[in-house]
Amino acid sequence: MENKRRFQWQTFLPAAALVAVFLVHRYIPVHPEYHVKRLPYFAWALEALSAFFVLWAAAGLVFPAAAKPLVFKAPFFAAAFLFLGVYDVITLKLNLLPGLFFPAPERILDAFRKEWQFILRCLAYSLRLLILGYLSGALAGILTGTVIGWSARCNYWIMPVIRTIGPIPSTAWIPIALVVFTKPATAGIFLIALGVWFPTTILTASGILNVRKTYFEVSETLGASPLRNIVSIALPAAAPSIFTGLFNGTASSFLTLMAAEMIGCKYGIGWYINWQRDVLAYSQVYAALIVIAVTFSVLIGLQFKLQNRVLSWQKGLIRW
Repeated sequence: MENKRRFQWQTFLPAAALVAVFLVHRYIPVHPEYHVKRLPYFAWALEALSAFFVLWAAAGLVFPAAAKPLVFKAPFFAAAFLFLGVYDVITLKLNLLPGLFFPAPERILDAFRKEWQFILRCLAYSLRLLILGYLSGALAGILTGTVIGWSARCNYWIMPVIRTIGPIPSTAWIPIALVVFTKPATAGIFLIALGVWFPTTILTASGILNVRKTYFEVSETLGASPLRNIVSIALPAAAPSIFTGLFNGTASSFLTLMAAEMIGCKYGIGWYINWQRDVLAYSQVYAALIVIAVTFSVLIGLQFKLQNRVLSWQKGLIRW
């Protein structure tokens, strides 16, 4: 009974934190030197979030299973909302940070309101580059890693080249890519593919090299061809290493995408951030950064869901 009561009250922590932040935002006066026009969007967001978390926690009192995810995340949500309230106090109430570079939360929400369509359009352009580059690099990395992991002769000739050019950050190839490729978008796809290709190649080859040779000997005894051994034994056994390489390539692809768009491309979320920074519109910069954080977190989460489904027999290697 005690555990049930503690479970119920814990779910109300995010709502309590939101109410505290709302009261501070509403009743503590704004710093007299803060001359920017006041906006209501932060207060509206706090009210909406408070209602949402109250309803979620209340639903958990009747249906405990509905609040199960909230039980674990409640302290984190509460701490995040309190941190947001502290930032609001520092920027809006105390004016301790220069408002031009550290806009109050209400200014960032106003940027979302004004620019959300254009931000989403830029994000769609960036996702197109990211997906094309990532898939190209992943496919090339798996093929290259399979070849050098399976064939000792290919390993002898190709691995030294990979060890030489692979560790070079893909962003270091930007000047060359912009010369070789006529379009910045094509150069961006190449750079993203290059950043994904190296870790995928290395870990795919490592996974295949670590497969027990007895598996292949038994398969060959039963008449399997080398291609059948690769498809049916080598790649499935190396799948955990392949997914680890793909995960490392994902982080690299995000960094390369931002760098490529800020330097060469004429559209995209990275280009948007660079443009807004040049015109000192830092509210839009923060809005775009939030969109990037949410989008990339969702993409990585989807990648791990795919990994857990494919590797259902080997869960828990990497969690997200």
